Amino acid sequence: MNEQILGRALGAYLGFACGDALGATVEFMSPKRIQKHYGVHRDIVGGGWLGLAPGQVTDDTQMCLALGQAIIDNQGWNLLAVAENFLAWLESRPVDVGNTCRRGILRFRDRGELSGEPRDDEAGNGACMRNLPVVLATLQRPELFEQWSLQQSRITHHHALSDAATLALGRMAGLLIGGRDEAACREVAAGLIERYAEFGYNPYPGRASGYIVDTAQTVLHHFFNSDSFESCLVATVNQGGDADTTGALAGMLAGAKYGVDNIPQRWLSALDPAVTEQVRRQTLDLLMLADIV
Repeated sequence: MNEQILGRALGAYLGFACGDALGATVEFMSPKRIQKHYGVHRDIVGGGWLGLAPGQVTDDTQMCLALGQAIIDNQGWNLLAVAENFLAWLESRPVDVGNTCRRGILRFRDRGELSGEPRDDEAGNGACMRNLPVVLATLQRPELFEQWSLQQSRITHHHALSDAATLALGRMAGLLIGGRDEAACREVAAGLIERYAEFGYNPYPGRASGYIVDTAQTVLHHFFNSDSFESCLVATVNQGGDADTTGALAGMLAGAKYGVDNIPQRWLSALDPAVTEQVRRQTLDLLMLADIV
């Protein structure tokens, strides 16, 4: 196993989970309300509107793990297995489920459909948030990355903006894990904005909702304007809004850039140990599938 790639891949996946657990505390809060309650929110303490235990993760990490396990169990791509894992997750009564994710999974349950028709109201961040296992499994196969990413996305989200952001943030994570620098990521971001000008994040509009444009703007702004894993995540989640997802995606990119050794130990120690174990095992298994040796 290439230890440098492993370190960046673990950074991405564990960083994702840390961002989820950190951001969930302040999800749906405004920056002013966060400041009033926490000053600067910088510790994984649980609570929030979901009443989480410290270190507990939400649907972001849980759906990632469901997708990753389907890839590992099938030693490759099986879209039906992905959808079945999403359904099993939904039926486990998770602490939180996005409305669009729920609708798509129930459509699969009731009609067996693995993709819905394009819909104007499916431009949320629920497909983008769970795509990291595809990134890891296809690190050396960009043509499979795009195919698998769009197929898993459209189980629940079929919208051009969702597709574009899922591919762009996934490509950025893959480049960073592979050892490329921030300049390569800026090229991907520029390409996204060239195709869909609404993703422009400079100047940053300051919205951090679950709308994929707001989510991507928040993640890109704070990723490109921070100089460490911790500063990136703290700035991102203190923007409030859909902070578990923006925190998770910012953690994915920052973890891929800075590596697992630069994730604060207090955050890693606070994470649910069962989640940490699953993430570490999946990361190794997915990289093995990607032929990273």
